[in-house]
Amino acid sequence: MSTRTRLSELRVRLAANEATTESLALAAGAVAFVIAALLAWPVLGLHPLSIAGAGSLGEYVAIVSAAVALAAFVAGRVFSAAAHHHDGTGPVVITGVDGPLVGFTTHRAPRILDVAALALAHGVIFLLMWTGISDLLEKSFQGAEVFTIPALILSGAAAAVSAYFSYLSAAGMNTMRLSGVLLVFLVVGALTAMLTSNDPNWWKMNLSALGITDDVSAMAFNLTLIVAGVILTTIARYATAGLIREGEAIPSGVRFVRWGLAVMGIALACVGIFHVDDFFLIHNTVATGMVVAFAVLVIGLPRFLPQLPKTFMSLGYLFLGVIVLTAVLFATGYYNLTAVELVAAVLIFSWIIVFLRTVAASSSDGRRADATARHHAMAAAAGGQSVD
Repeated sequence: MSTRTRLSELRVRLAANEATTESLALAAGAVAFVIAALLAWPVLGLHPLSIAGAGSLGEYVAIVSAAVALAAFVAGRVFSAAAHHHDGTGPVVITGVDGPLVGFTTHRAPRILDVAALALAHGVIFLLMWTGISDLLEKSFQGAEVFTIPALILSGAAAAVSAYFSYLSAAGMNTMRLSGVLLVFLVVGALTAMLTSNDPNWWKMNLSALGITDDVSAMAFNLTLIVAGVILTTIARYATAGLIREGEAIPSGVRFVRWGLAVMGIALACVGIFHVDDFFLIHNTVATGMVVAFAVLVIGLPRFLPQLPKTFMSLGYLFLGVIVLTAVLFATGYYNLTAVELVAAVLIFSWIIVFLRTVAASSSDGRRADATARHHAMAAAAGGQSVD
């Protein structure tokens, strides 16, 4: 038996059931606790620390938690893929997406990029979450400092929690959970940017004003947009994988949706890359392009994916109509630009999340119908043979 085969079988045994998966998640948290606590001593020193800011406990916790969460997600993804999709000889695959995760095949790179994008998203979620929490605590306990031993314990505990939940997220990753990851990521990123902004009047200009300062707020805002754009390009494949029948070519409707979501993801990432103060024209162009891509998706979806429920189609038209209405109210001076951008962002990402869940439900119904049809066909064949 080769070394590679033995390692594959070990992964299958380690992730064979939910209890074992929970144990592995706890082990990931324990390892993260030890790593974070041991590194805190030489990195932070023995002197009292501020809660937030440069060189603070909050900064260290955010960085180390992001690192262990990213590593835990990759580990969880590899073990869970082996448990659910290993046939004893072939490579493992990602849950919800046909094709190998490892192994020398033509489809290896896209799968690795999917895992890398989701791992990065989990790392950034905990980076921004702990940054926001530390900033909030700093404002709540003004002038307070954290001594050495509590700092070691707190940093280890935060890292353990991050690794634990990141591993569990990876182990159960599917289209439904992906929608939750996107929602949590956007909420955490947006709230962190708003909480850490040094300009209390940023909302009087526009939403992009959060990304033009030199503080943590700008980092949080721009990083959220860039990584969310990467997640959207990943979603473009995850969301539509269940709509492709095994052995068949990718339907034109699925390609249409994938390209639409990919364009939205690229545009969103470019909004974070090209800041409005330095690249005004490019920034506004890509921001507008994202809304246009959303409108094209909503209008074209009934033609390209007619199997989706009409209720969902109607929801898309409703959201699009509300966005147009708020734009008109802005043009007449009733709303400011921040209100329009917030409404558009909330509705567009709400539609994407509902789309993910709707497609997952439709795919599940389709697989169940196919399984029932195969069962009836086998029963009919068996009955025919018994008569003969």
